[in-house]
Amino acid sequence: MEEVRVFPLTCAVQNYAWGKMGLDSEVAKLVVGGDPLAVIEVDKPYAELWMGAHPKGDAQIKDNRIAQTTLGQWIAHYPACLGSKVKEAFQGQLPFLFKVLSVNTALSIQAHPNKLCQANPCLNRADIIQWFSKHRAAGKDTSSSSGDLLLRLHSQYPGDIGCFSIYFLNYVVLEPGQAMFLGANEPHAYIYGDCIECMACSDNTVRAGLTRKYIDVNTLCEMLNYKPASASSKIFPCVPDPADPCVTLYDPPVPDFTVMKIQVPASVKEYTIASVDSASILLVIHGDATATSAAAFSDITLRRGTVLFVSANESVSLQISSQSGMTMFRACSLL
Repeated sequence: MEEVRVFPLTCAVQNYAWGKMGLDSEVAKLVVGGDPLAVIEVDKPYAELWMGAHPKGDAQIKDNRIAQTTLGQWIAHYPACLGSKVKEAFQGQLPFLFKVLSVNTALSIQAHPNKLCQANPCLNRADIIQWFSKHRAAGKDTSSSSGDLLLRLHSQYPGDIGCFSIYFLNYVVLEPGQAMFLGANEPHAYIYGDCIECMACSDNTVRAGLTRKYIDVNTLCEMLNYKPASASSKIFPCVPDPADPCVTLYDPPVPDFTVMKIQVPASVKEYTIASVDSASILLVIHGDATATSAAAFSDITLRRGTVLFVSANESVSLQISSQSGMTMFRACSLL
């Protein structure tokens, strides 16, 4: 029998300590939306939802007609699902890891490797922290000099020299719909909020601060990119898809992944998710629909939190039942 090539997934949740707690977390809300029987613990952090085939968080297949239990196992068995170009370029592996992040306290300052060299900054951290604390206690304004942010980071990571990164890294606040692209060797840390993230399918990380984990100073100094840039230059432009007015493309300068935002207006009740020559993962953020595809062999109910795997060159037709349209994000590799 021909294999099922479109199917829903149960995705791995990472309960890192920096995540938002219980149903304050967007990750937890999506988990419950996709599976109303899921149990969310109010005193547990729900930090990341991993949608992909990474060995540390391989998604589970929800279709009982499929013998392989995880997405990674299924792709290994049917590598043609990736699309011919992706299969060849990435040695039969899904090249991206799609994520939702719910950040309550700052993540470690980190970078993902390449190569370079740096000077080692020296900061008298105790004196500076004491100065800002004294000024705040006296009712003086510290916000204009980033003092409030410094003290917030210090409360999360007391004595960590990474708190001073705010004085040599950009502070970027993303509005809904905005994105940024971080290349290899660029130090960064999420401070607070919820976001969609897509990255190459790797967990190579070198840490620089705001962490209790190991900091490899020598590797860090050799690899970092020290080229200065403004905060505004980090906002990554999105472009409308000329073939579909419902689609906005976030297409970074790397081959591993592209993200599409699909926003179907309330007036549209029938919509087709177009085929692309790449395997893709679809996340429903808002709305309800019934999905049909020749590659699914049966209808699939889509609701907030549903995650769907779509093989290369397969389309999916939606009968939309929600009165306010649908919002979805799709990750793929557009070589």
